[in-house]
Amino acid sequence: MMFDRLRIILGIIAFLVIALAPFWYGNLTGNIRSVPIIKPGTDAERCVENTLYMKSKHMDLLDNWKESVVRDGMRIHKTVEGRFYNKSLTGTCLGCHTNKAQFCDRCHDYTGVKPRCWDCHIELKDVLSSMNQP
Repeated sequence: MMFDRLRIILGIIAFLVIALAPFWYGNLTGNIRSVPIIKPGTDAERCVENTLYMKSKHMDLLDNWKESVVRDGMRIHKTVEGRFYNKSLTGTCLGCHTNKAQFCDRCHDYTGVKPRCWDCHIELKDVLSSMNQP
């Protein structure tokens, strides 16, 4: 009976040590990363969809846009409210959110996500700088 209690207590201690190790490691090494503060990056009154949807599902929206444009040639997005947008990362999204480094990259870097958008799309500043080179 005594050995069972000891095993249970040691098991609980081992679980707590393992479960809390990432927090201790972060505090001891100073590698605590705070959630980035993202400024809207736009003066527009509204985005393609509401803020909560865009924060959690923008990647689904962009993926659906890609599929419907490339596979079906459907280039217009109609919102639930009946507004229409061109399905375009560079034309629609980056038309308002002009600072990719402050708006997109900050969250993607924090979460460790490497979006493949930039495999095909280029930033407007890259286009302008390449035009200025001899």
